[in-house]
Amino acid sequence: MPELPEVETTVRGLARFLEGERVERLLLNRPDMRFPFPPNLRQAMTGARITGLGRRAKYGLLHTDRDTTMIFHLGMSGRWRIDPETDEKHDHLVIETAGNRFALNDPRRFGYVDLVDTVALDAWPAFAMMGPEPLGDALDADHLRRAIRGRKQAIKLLLLDQKIVAGLGNIYVCEALFMAGIHPRKAGGRVYRPALERLVPAIRAVLEQSIRDGGSSLRDYARPDGELGYFATRFQVYGREGEPCLRCDDGVIRRVVQGGRSTWFCPACQG
Repeated sequence: MPELPEVETTVRGLARFLEGERVERLLLNRPDMRFPFPPNLRQAMTGARITGLGRRAKYGLLHTDRDTTMIFHLGMSGRWRIDPETDEKHDHLVIETAGNRFALNDPRRFGYVDLVDTVALDAWPAFAMMGPEPLGDALDADHLRRAIRGRKQAIKLLLLDQKIVAGLGNIYVCEALFMAGIHPRKAGGRVYRPALERLVPAIRAVLEQSIRDGGSSLRDYARPDGELGYFATRFQVYGREGEPCLRCDDGVIRRVVQGGRSTWFCPACQG
């Protein structure tokens, strides 16, 4: 599914064409995606000007001059298409401005859209319990130490907990733990400050590099312009089971299952 860098890439791609524009028409080609579209979505968005775009965790945000924000989640296979040459079956929501057309395409329909008052954005249920953004100043070693102190659960699983850090997904946690030299099965409460001081910049570095690369093109994800991201070519451990470690001479990448999800790591580098 699209993770934080893919959503950030999507938001930046949309902003180039949508920010400052007025919505002339919003089309709904079905009544729902994962959940029903808000009943007032078409009325609220038609005629509104997009004052800015943003992201919270894995959610994209379209702010309007009517003090409302349209939230979108790309689910497992969602993406925005800008000025598509033809309509596609799975273009469920379409925004038209004076100069462009934006289609939210989601074959599997695990994505969804909501509309909230901008002043109440932080209280939206999915946001209210989230931890800090991994690219923001609020994420530091002190925060992580407080959040995981005494925890017996594996550090890999704790980092996937949105209450601890917002927006981290499986790919980038695997890569960040490798960069920081931390074993993914290690109990969170036994990951001490020196390791956390390595982990925070590793998380940022992995995410920032993926954003620069346009994300990781896995399964159905593509950028709004249709181009594929290429961060997948930089994977150090993810998906590389049985291959030699790219950092040390002795390691061979292993895969284990944690919490029902695959984890890749180098047993030689990640003590």
